[in-house]
Amino acid sequence: MNRPGVLRGSGRLRTMRRKAANALMLTLCGVMVALGVLPLLWILVFIVRSGGSVLSLTFFTHVTTPVGIPGGGIANALVGSAETVGLGLLISAPVGVLAAFYAASHPGSGLGLVLRFGTDVLSGVPSIVMGIFAYTLIVLPMRRFSAFSGWIALAFIMLPTIIRTTEEMLKLVPNSLREGSLALGAPEWRTSFSVLLPAAANGVLTGILLAIARAAGEAAPMLFTAFGNPFMSTSLNQPIATLPLTIYTYAISPYRDWNAQAWGTALVLIILVLVLNVAARGMRWWRARRLGEAVR
Repeated sequence: MNRPGVLRGSGRLRTMRRKAANALMLTLCGVMVALGVLPLLWILVFIVRSGGSVLSLTFFTHVTTPVGIPGGGIANALVGSAETVGLGLLISAPVGVLAAFYAASHPGSGLGLVLRFGTDVLSGVPSIVMGIFAYTLIVLPMRRFSAFSGWIALAFIMLPTIIRTTEEMLKLVPNSLREGSLALGAPEWRTSFSVLLPAAANGVLTGILLAIARAAGEAAPMLFTAFGNPFMSTSLNQPIATLPLTIYTYAISPYRDWNAQAWGTALVLIILVLVLNVAARGMRWWRARRLGEAVR
């Protein structure tokens, strides 16, 4: 006689248990998110407080001054980072995009599998190993540190990011576009560059921005290649300053003014990396929204 009441009571008990479990998991997820975000916020606030007072117009327009002379800036490091990353991109971007096209078009071929495996291995190699490789391959034969060896090392660092991101973006392009172009008589190379590449252009650019953000913050390979230069230099055969290398040099010095400039340089670098990452995420979100609207 009391069976319906018992069933209703057990149903309410199960519902209460599910709600309690759901609340517990949501709370744990919130705690984990806070543990992941709070250190980042703490680092950003600390760097802004430590390096914000150093930022000024002269900080961006002057080069390093000798110890004891007030002032100085990071103009040489800004130029050096732009040169090494930009020239490295001139190598890694074309090679990476072409390799990604082959990997996306021939995923089951032997060369495609080797290319994908090699890209995964290369992406896991520590950046300091890239620096030692460039040191052995270029610096020792030339018998000098140089900007040329620096951008070769950064090119290898950027390459796997560009390949994998471009490959994934090409896989999102509808296969009907490729088949339609081939059916109209266009050769495969023309189909790739006239149909597939424009369709995946935003994703390719996103991968390039992420690769730039990673390479711009690398200091270890620059210790073995570019080595640093307190003067303004754009020569490929001479040492050159970069932002990460400047941070390292200023941070380990025993002089307070150089330590303060290290924090200022770190703030500039982290702002640059954040802007590049936000731009890449924004382009990815915009592309996903466009694809969703096209499907609807």
